[in-house]
Amino acid sequence: MRSNRVLPLLTATVALGLAVAGCGGGSSTATTSAASGAASAAPAAFPIDIWAGLPMDTAKSQGTYSFVDKATKPWNICASFPHLKDAYWVGAAYGLAEQAKAEGVNMTLVEAGGYENLDKQIQQIENCMQNNDALIIGSISFDGINATIDKLKAAGKPTIDLINGVSASSVAARSVASFNESATKSAEWIKTDSGGKPVKVGWFPGPKGAGFAEDANTGFMKAAAGSNITVVDTKWGDTGKESQASLVENMLQAHPDIQYIAGTAVTAEAAGPILKDKGLSDKIKTVTYYFSPGAYQGIQNGSVAAAPSDSQVNQARMAIDLAVRALEKKDHLVHVAPQLIMIDKTNVGSFPVRAALAPDGWSPIFSVKAK
Repeated sequence: MRSNRVLPLLTATVALGLAVAGCGGGSSTATTSAASGAASAAPAAFPIDIWAGLPMDTAKSQGTYSFVDKATKPWNICASFPHLKDAYWVGAAYGLAEQAKAEGVNMTLVEAGGYENLDKQIQQIENCMQNNDALIIGSISFDGINATIDKLKAAGKPTIDLINGVSASSVAARSVASFNESATKSAEWIKTDSGGKPVKVGWFPGPKGAGFAEDANTGFMKAAAGSNITVVDTKWGDTGKESQASLVENMLQAHPDIQYIAGTAVTAEAAGPILKDKGLSDKIKTVTYYFSPGAYQGIQNGSVAAAPSDSQVNQARMAIDLAVRALEKKDHLVHVAPQLIMIDKTNVGSFPVRAALAPDGWSPIFSVKAK
C-alpha cells in the first residue's frame, strides 16, 4: 500500500515482458510488443532524492531506487504528455516504453501538441482513462488538471505525477525533480564561471503557468538576487524551437550587452545558430536548467556551457514502477527523483547519458503491448 515514510532503498529486480490498452487522442499508432523485441535492461539501482511527502518543501533525504519484479498482471497505464516537440520529452517517452516492457504492463501514450492546449490534454486523458487503470501525467498546467485527477482517484484509478508537477494532493505518487533546485544550480554555475564579476543575463524560464517553469523561475531569481547576476529581462514562452528563437532574437535586440543566456534546453538549442550568425558565440554563453540531446551536443562542441540533468529517462521509468506499485497496493515512496547532476565540459564525457536521453534515432512509441 501507499506509504508516506521515507524508505532508503526499494529492493527488487526487473523482469522483461509487456502489454497495452487502446485509447483515443494519440498522434501516432506506432506500436511495439514483447514478441517484436525485448526491452533494454532496466538500470541498476541509482541514487535518488526522497521527499517525505508530496510537496517539494517537505523533508528530503537520499537513497537508492530499484524496480519491482514483473507486474502481477498486464495493467493498462495511460501516459499523457504536453507535447513531443523536443528531445527532452522524447527521452521521457523512451523511459516509459522501456520500463513498460520490462515490467510487463500495457502503456498508451498521448500528447497534447503544446502548452497552449490544456483543454486538449484534459480531453485526451478523459478518453484514455476509459480503458486504463492508472494515469501518468506530464501536466501542461500546475493547477489545471487537478479536477481530472480528483475524479480518477474517486474512481479508484491512481495518478502518478511526472516531471512537470501538479498541485493536486490526490496523486498517488510523484516522480518529479525540483526545477527550482536545477535552476538554482544553473545560476550558481554562472556565479562561479563569471568569477564573481558583475554579469547581465537574459532569462528564459519557459511557458508561463507551467509548474516546471514557475519553479525554475523562482529558483533562478532567488539565486540571482543580491549576487553578481543581473537578470535584465525574463522572456516566457512555449518550448517549441521557433518560439524560443523568436524570444532570443527579441532579447538580443533589446539587450545586446548580455553575457549569458539562461533558460530551457530548447532556448540553448535555438540560441546557438543565432549567436553564431551574429558573431556573438564567443561573447555570450548559454546555460540551461535541464538536459537534452541539444544541450549534450552543445556542451561537447562548446556552443552550450552547462546544463543540469534531472535524468528524465529514469524519472519516467520510476513513474511506470510507481504506477504498478500503486495498482498492486505495494509499499512505495510518495515522491522521488534522480539526484541532479551539473554537466559541463569537465564531466560531459563521463555522464551516464542513457539515464537522460533516448538512443540516437529512437522514435516515440505510443502503444506498448504484451503477449
